[in-house]
Amino acid sequence: MATASTHINNSRVWLVTGCSSGLGLALIQEVLASGERVVATLRKPADIASLSDKYPSTQLLVEQLDVTDAARTKAVFEATRAHFGRLDVVVNNAGYGMQGEFETFPEEAAKAMMDVLFWGPARICREAIRFMREVNPPGQGGRILNITSMGGFVGFPTGSFYHAGKFALEGTTESFAKELLPEWNIKATIIEPGGFRTRFVEAAFVRTPAAPAYNKPHAPGVFMRKITEDPSIFVGDVAKAAKAMVRIAGLEDPPIRIQLGTDSLMAVKVKAESTIRDIERWEEISHSTNLDGVVKEKIMENFGVATK
Repeated sequence: MATASTHINNSRVWLVTGCSSGLGLALIQEVLASGERVVATLRKPADIASLSDKYPSTQLLVEQLDVTDAARTKAVFEATRAHFGRLDVVVNNAGYGMQGEFETFPEEAAKAMMDVLFWGPARICREAIRFMREVNPPGQGGRILNITSMGGFVGFPTGSFYHAGKFALEGTTESFAKELLPEWNIKATIIEPGGFRTRFVEAAFVRTPAAPAYNKPHAPGVFMRKITEDPSIFVGDVAKAAKAMVRIAGLEDPPIRIQLGTDSLMAVKVKAESTIRDIERWEEISHSTNLDGVVKEKIMENFGVATK
């Protein structure tokens, strides 16, 4: 009969970034409680000392990681290989946000945020793909979950550079997911949470004052700042989100993109439907730029669109 320790030793291994609070913390708690193993990464390991005391090293490995540190990122994957010998699920969760009008947003602050929201996760994805293909047994594969937000699909006032990082990660994920060979069994999913009641709102979301030219009662940026200061708009439950992500990671054929929360679902759906309406309204202009002699119906059929 298999013992509890045998189950743990054969369970999936998760690597999660940004585990100090919020969704990252809720996720590793859910995974650990289910008997699976976790590599928890965060800038300050002391923040989850209580978990380190509760779970043995055979189930929980805590690693210090600033996702902008390329050398440290490689070291974390090497530590994962040495400690657990396998890696099944990688979750890019670390991040923060800043509000500010595009015209006046500090360039250095924008670059720093892009490093965390895009370059860090992109680097982790590269390491994850190599690990899942070359260290895991052939065909075992793995899953990569990249957490963006509804702000990875829909742009809101005062979020231009935050959205830039999240949009970039979504586009990169869509692209590299199509490059992965089927026999590797490595699949990627974009997770788009809505508003969740976490420390992110207080500790990892910086609200800058409106620039003078934009500081008007009717300005969209002023309205957006007021909205994000209202806790009632954050309707998501992180514990439920963690359960949903565990479910997604276990799907044989996961979606490339999924929303968490009714607010995210509706924001993405409304934009998608609006985009379709614009396409249909202005398609004559789109077709008008083809070379003479090009048969638009043949091109449309190449994309799987019926023309009859």
